[in-house]
Amino acid sequence: MKNKKITSEKKFEIVSTIVLTVLTLIALLPIALIVIASFTDEQALLTNGYSYLPKKLSLDAYYYMVQKGVMISRAYGISGIVTIGGTVLSVIITAMIAYPMSRKNFKYRNHLAFFVFFTMLFNGGIVSSYMLWSRFFHIKNTVWALMLPNYLVTAFNIFLVRNYYANSVPDSLIESAQIDGARELTIFRKIMFPLAVPTVATISLFTGLLYWNDWINGLYYITNPKMYGIQNLLIRIMDNIQFLKSGSASNLLGTASVDLPGTAVRMAMAVIGILPIVIIYPFVQKYFIKGVVVGAVKG
Repeated sequence: MKNKKITSEKKFEIVSTIVLTVLTLIALLPIALIVIASFTDEQALLTNGYSYLPKKLSLDAYYYMVQKGVMISRAYGISGIVTIGGTVLSVIITAMIAYPMSRKNFKYRNHLAFFVFFTMLFNGGIVSSYMLWSRFFHIKNTVWALMLPNYLVTAFNIFLVRNYYANSVPDSLIESAQIDGARELTIFRKIMFPLAVPTVATISLFTGLLYWNDWINGLYYITNPKMYGIQNLLIRIMDNIQFLKSGSASNLLGTASVDLPGTAVRMAMAVIGILPIVIIYPFVQKYFIKGVVVGAVKG
């Protein structure tokens, strides 16, 4: 009976390994194609299309990006500051809202949960949001414009942390702290928040990805080129390339159209944009998986 069980487990392990390997390859193939296309000659791309075995390789796209090195470095810095600062603020605020919602003796926990849930269903819209941030808070062309609107606090993350507090931290632990004289802020700071490391890492990754990949806030609130984040800068570089290659630029400037590796540059931009995420993700994936699983447990 035991041998049959071991054989069955081995079969399942082999099948699951094969299935996961195939799924991993399916997920990686498009990324590999983007990387290869960024090193492919522009004319070869236009003639033969995207290929894993390009007929002619070229570094023209990356030479062009190096020429924009100062702008890209500054944009990397802006995105880094916004991602780190926004993520830290978001995690602290999210955890502080989730904590009272998880306490059974908090009188208004259901009211607070309703207000948070309401934001998942309805919002004020783009126009009212833009007027609020730009006219009343005057955040245009500041780092706060990239940090505060849209991503600072999300209802999904609040409920994820609340479920962790409610289902994974025993009430007896909080009661013991209260008997020892700890106040609510002390309990949150020294007990609840440190115990929520897996969930905190999970929402940190969610929020960090949102901030890093964001270009909407830059489009709405940033007009100063020195305040462009990396995603916003890459989009504007791509727009400039398309303009220079178009007939409109020739008519306006009175010169022949400019020969630029537009398609290859687009692929190089994608590589540059995802590079930090690819480097950081392996270090936080174990917390990410653990946090998501723990948050799903009901007790």
